[in-house]
Amino acid sequence: MQNLDQSFNALADPTRRAILARLARGEATVLELAAPFSMSQPAISKHLKVLEGAGLVSRRVDGTRRPCRLEPAALDAIDRWIADLRRVLETNYSRLDALLADIEMNEGEA
Repeated sequence: MQNLDQSFNALADPTRRAILARLARGEATVLELAAPFSMSQPAISKHLKVLEGAGLVSRRVDGTRRPCRLEPAALDAIDRWIADLRRVLETNYSRLDALLADIEMNEGEA
């Protein structure tokens, strides 16, 4: 659950969400990621460190470059958690629907 907490903490920042959206299109260097933002490369690097700590992003060595990439497995964990939450909610709503139907039926008989 701690990694899930880290993931949601990382996703709470709009800049980090924008970085992830960019990485969803493919690998990018810090310089490429910094281009659309009005912030320094070190500031983008700090955001990347948070994303890496949450397991959402990884970097690899490619000669002198260190391109970043999105880690789909981390998104899978978030998807599973949301899907589990949705199942519980749907179960509760189904029970509520059944209860309301019973109430309406009992009122109709009275």
